Amino acid sequence: MKLKKIFYKTAIFACFLTLSGNAQMKQVFYHNGVIYTGNPQQKYVESVLTEGNLIVFAGSEAEARKKLQPGYQEINLKGALMLPGLSDDHVHFVSGGESLAGLNLRGATSTTEFTQLLQQFISGKEKGSWITGGDWDHESWEKKDLPTKEMIDDVSPDNPVLIHRFDGHIALANSVALRMAGITSATVSPPGGEIVKDKKTGEPTGILIDNAIDLVSALIPDASLKEKEEWLNLALEEAAKLGLTMVHDITYRDDLRLYQKYEKEGRLTCRIYTRMPVADFKYLAALGIQSGFGSDMLKIGSLKAFSDGSLGAASAWFFDPYVTDPNWYGLPSDIVSNDSLRSWCLQADAAGLQISVHAIGDRANSYMLDVAEEINAKNPPRDRRFRIEHAQHLRTEDIARFKKLNVVASMQPVHLVDDGNWAHKRIGEDRISSSYRFADLLAAGVHIGFGSDWWVASLNPFRGIYAAVTRRTLDGKNPNGWIPEQKISVEQAVVAYTLGNAYAAFMEDKLGTIDPNKYADFTIIDRNIFEIDPELIKDTQVLRTVVNGVTVYSKSAER
Repeated sequence: MKLKKIFYKTAIFACFLTLSGNAQMKQVFYHNGVIYTGNPQQKYVESVLTEGNLIVFAGSEAEARKKLQPGYQEINLKGALMLPGLSDDHVHFVSGGESLAGLNLRGATSTTEFTQLLQQFISGKEKGSWITGGDWDHESWEKKDLPTKEMIDDVSPDNPVLIHRFDGHIALANSVALRMAGITSATVSPPGGEIVKDKKTGEPTGILIDNAIDLVSALIPDASLKEKEEWLNLALEEAAKLGLTMVHDITYRDDLRLYQKYEKEGRLTCRIYTRMPVADFKYLAALGIQSGFGSDMLKIGSLKAFSDGSLGAASAWFFDPYVTDPNWYGLPSDIVSNDSLRSWCLQADAAGLQISVHAIGDRANSYMLDVAEEINAKNPPRDRRFRIEHAQHLRTEDIARFKKLNVVASMQPVHLVDDGNWAHKRIGEDRISSSYRFADLLAAGVHIGFGSDWWVASLNPFRGIYAAVTRRTLDGKNPNGWIPEQKISVEQAVVAYTLGNAYAAFMEDKLGTIDPNKYADFTIIDRNIFEIDPELIKDTQVLRTVVNGVTVYSKSAER
């Protein structure tokens, strides 16, 4: 088994050397499977022929065989389903790799288990070293209250701890970390964040929300290049194993340097469409860099910002108050409150850069549509493809605005399997229908892309397809789907993970369908998800992942 794994890794590494340029111009002939092209004019074909990194033919097997040249490679699909390469429109890629290597508390189903898992992890660490990661979810515990520092102080007396809830918008710090950050009962919450304090004593509970997390995270030493390479290696392996051929990444400067290094070395096995922090627009604009700069393996894509928080943290920004507090409407980000975001978006768009902004609550989404409308009115007309990330809770009147303004709804269906368990506790049963309105957006002709928000949620695209199609929640209380009128078809979900994401990245002429002259990016899986019981979709196994004409993952080689 060990020798097979070594052989597999060696073989795959040899393939990597062709990824940054054209694959060797050898023909590869795919046949004897179910080949879904994603092209409405010809949805299924018998065979596909590639040369180097391009598709040169998609059609009948008889015609394909006439085009074969000596030395071609034959891949017998043996009945498997072949799809255009799947992509993910919203990831934190390097952080996702870090999560695979670090502390994971997502499996904790009780407060006791939460503390025990943390204690086990700390036991192997040096005194004084930071304990990070987490991915905990208090809604899965017997008590649904947010944790406090008292729950973890006894097991972490010698280590500063900052562990995040799975949505990334709440973190728990222990007393050691709070002392290091100088956070006391007298510390004022920063704009766009909250230091949660005990209502009786006024002391910090250890819970930090949104921008308040930065007060502690700023103290954590930067990871070494070696650590980041390890994380990126894990992320690339995970993406390949799950059939992903491109990700739209929330990218920081150090990440971009690392991606460039990997591309130069031929080690980038997944296309990366980067989204830099919106505040960086001035540097890009000064250099004359516009969206799309780079190669088709690594592009500077768009600029990312936050307009609000999350529903789980009760910081998503709504028009109506939360049911738990009639005076609380959520938390617009500080750059919304001080008008920086609107100003930056106008300037960045004028410089030819794409905008993509996180918005969860209905007020945050409406606000970003206002910004998009202002951009369209004030800046010269162009194909800008303004993106709203998540687009999670929408008023009916705003759906038509997505279409009118050609705003892309970049959504993550896998979140709804969690949210459906408890969303009513935040916004009430009468407002639940605003959630994840896939069917309404598609009916209005809005461009939709799908992804995961990894590390926040599973990177597995088949869990996302399952969620969009069934809308079944983890608690099992919605067998017909949570808000069933918003369920969509398997094909609609697949298109969102392929052509929809390619459109959001201005790459629909090169990716998203299996057509001649497009890149040879394919995801080959073990079942026909268009025909099986939707309940089985989430268990789909990837057999082969092809990027730029190169097999970057093969299940048969892994065994």
